[in-house]
Amino acid sequence: MLNIGYFKADPTTFVVQYHKGKIKRQGVGLSFFYFAPATSLVAIPMASQDVPFMLKETTADFQEVTIQGQLVFRIADAVKLAGMMNFALANNAKDYTGKDPEKLPNRILNLVQVLMRAEIQQLPLRNALTASRTLMNNVREQLKTSEVLISLGIEVVDLAIQAIRPAPETSRALEAAVREALLKEADEATYARRNAAIEQERAIKENELRTELAVETKKRELRENQVEADRAVKEKERLIHKEDMEAQVALEAKRQELVDLATANERKQGEAKAYGLEKMMDALNKIDPKLFEAIAASGTDPELVIAQAFKSLAANSGKIGQLNITPDLLGSLLQRS
Repeated sequence: MLNIGYFKADPTTFVVQYHKGKIKRQGVGLSFFYFAPATSLVAIPMASQDVPFMLKETTADFQEVTIQGQLVFRIADAVKLAGMMNFALANNAKDYTGKDPEKLPNRILNLVQVLMRAEIQQLPLRNALTASRTLMNNVREQLKTSEVLISLGIEVVDLAIQAIRPAPETSRALEAAVREALLKEADEATYARRNAAIEQERAIKENELRTELAVETKKRELRENQVEADRAVKEKERLIHKEDMEAQVALEAKRQELVDLATANERKQGEAKAYGLEKMMDALNKIDPKLFEAIAASGTDPELVIAQAFKSLAANSGKIGQLNITPDLLGSLLQRS
């Protein structure tokens, strides 16, 4: 009845009290009594506000995409905003007299949409679908330096893009293309795996062949070494046999020399003996045979003497005219014998 009211603001609400057109008090979380007929109250919430959005834009290749995200902002300069927009309270000190507090988020979202459109129209569809981080950073930086928000005293706390989706038909087409690409990659992977298996099998076969070749090479080297060893052994045996033959030849030569020397010695000995006999015979030939006969007869048996006499008679038979030998003489000779 006395038109005296009491106002108590929240700790996050900036209050400006105008009394007769002049600012009487202003601040955050104020509480006071006021005279209603002469007082105007302005209440500006300072807490951060979350504004979700879903925008439909067109890419550089004329494909429609839907951008879903969220904007977080706060009123940094309440006095500046109070001078630009109507945040006055009604007589009940609860409701606003105008629609500006409801229009503020839409005004900020309109600015976000303008900046998003400018960015998304520079990208083709495939790039736009994966450019959420780049798009978010670019738009956030532009919002921080926006003259409109600065003039309103608005500060952008955060901007998040949750998803960028194409139209359902485009999505199915992309899914089909991606599916075909994945199938192609799967086929290529299968082919690559088979090719790798074939390559590995070929490598294994080559290793086996190289191993067999190495084994055969080693066997051939062993055979060659064995042949060389046998050849060396045969060569040594030949050299040993040759040395034996040479030794035998040398021995036979020595033996031949010995035989020749022995033969020469025997010949010389024979010649010496023959010469001695010859000299002896010469000496004997010069002696009268009768002397030998006398010498022999002096110590000889009568039978030998008689035999010698008959021999002399036989030797001189040509000189004997007639010789008579009596039977008595022959009988006595035979009886003696």
